Amino acid sequence: MSSRYSQYIKYIHAIGDLLILNLSFAAAFLLKFRVFNPSQEDYDRFNFTEGLLGNPYFYSIILFNIAWIVLVILFKPYKISRISRLVTVLRNHLTIIIIHLLGVAAFWFLLKSQAIYSREQFFTSYLIFTILLFSWKIVFHYLLRAYRKQGFNFRRVVVVGYGDLSVELQNYFSSHPEFGFKLLGFFDNENSGKNRIIGNYNDIESYVLENEIDDIYCCLPYVEHSYVKKLIDFADDNLIKVKLLTDFRGFSSKSITLERYDAIPILNVSSTPLDENKNMAIKRTFDVLFSSVLILLVFSWLFPLIALFIKLDSKGAVFFKQMRRGKDGKEFGCYKFRSMYISDNDEFKLVNSKNDSRITKVGAFLRKTSLDELPQFLNVFLGQMAVVGPRPHALEVDKVFKREVDKYMTRYIIKPGITGLAQIKGFRGNDEVFMQPRVKLDRFYSKKWSMVLDFKIIFLTMSTLMKGDENAY
Repeated sequence: MSSRYSQYIKYIHAIGDLLILNLSFAAAFLLKFRVFNPSQEDYDRFNFTEGLLGNPYFYSIILFNIAWIVLVILFKPYKISRISRLVTVLRNHLTIIIIHLLGVAAFWFLLKSQAIYSREQFFTSYLIFTILLFSWKIVFHYLLRAYRKQGFNFRRVVVVGYGDLSVELQNYFSSHPEFGFKLLGFFDNENSGKNRIIGNYNDIESYVLENEIDDIYCCLPYVEHSYVKKLIDFADDNLIKVKLLTDFRGFSSKSITLERYDAIPILNVSSTPLDENKNMAIKRTFDVLFSSVLILLVFSWLFPLIALFIKLDSKGAVFFKQMRRGKDGKEFGCYKFRSMYISDNDEFKLVNSKNDSRITKVGAFLRKTSLDELPQFLNVFLGQMAVVGPRPHALEVDKVFKREVDKYMTRYIIKPGITGLAQIKGFRGNDEVFMQPRVKLDRFYSKKWSMVLDFKIIFLTMSTLMKGDENAY
């Protein structure tokens, strides 16, 4: 079987996901209202014998399906290439599951329907759905790769232009038969007679049509521009895909994206996932929801309590505002609870030890528990910071380490955060020994961002706060 059947794979994914969604909902319903000995009131209230239209869970499952279909249309999770990593597929689907859960919960909350539905059934549905969906994706992923490895569902490809880059592509196809690429040979005008060269440029069109080629890989370093354009025109007329290769093996950055300025293609070698509008919207929505809930439910009682202890411990303002750098290096006023005695300029000097005499008794506790950072959720709500991201440093710290640490300022290509990857790995404080690995982890986070990574960092941050961090001071 060749690649013409690949179009059905996305439909298999879509149908399988919907079946699992409905099966998970039904299983959670049965577990809640039939298996675990429900009360007579629950049984009478949610019994399907009353008829589907009279049962609120009938409308709930409709909402589940509509919301899932809408998210699938928006996020297109079934556009999976042959070389996609399983972890990427699972991460994309987990993101959709989380957004689906938050969306349905918000819809119920706005309609004041949360009293009608069982929270246990709701969360059990998502737990079962996540487990079954991930199991299904893993099984399908490896079955499909095993199927392709046996020589089925392959794509016939040829390579135009012969050189080191072409040979490296050939080795890649040979090393990964599970991806299903069948390389039939090379075309080149100057290297005839070499291994697997089956003709020159004049032979390509007839060979491609006679052998039903699916993809043409064109190595730009070895092919003239005028012929590349001619080849693309020919491929467009015959519904064949052309993929252009150029040599970026000497670049350390893997975040290369193509941008288009009218007819001019531009390769951006400094892109991050958060450059995409979709990802920015997802992260910003989470930041607003998270900070809003915290401000409404926690700040109302915790802030006055902390303020009282600060006032009783020492003279001065409750809050402390310090200028720091945000996204793209723009300065903003970062809020904290005051943790030091007031003086003319001491607050602007770096804190380099746990025994700094400027720190108050209450301030030491606030710093140890990171409660002094809580006001920064106001910065998050205002859009100056994010819940997760590289920690912002004082401007004086930036001046020092900008000269001493390689690529230090690249940490500001995204919004700074209240917590970050470097913090959960134990790299805190302004010690020079810690700064280089901090910057490396900040850069890694910006290049590898995902909501799954954010949730992991938040969870580990909460775990660290519960246990205490000896590097916090």
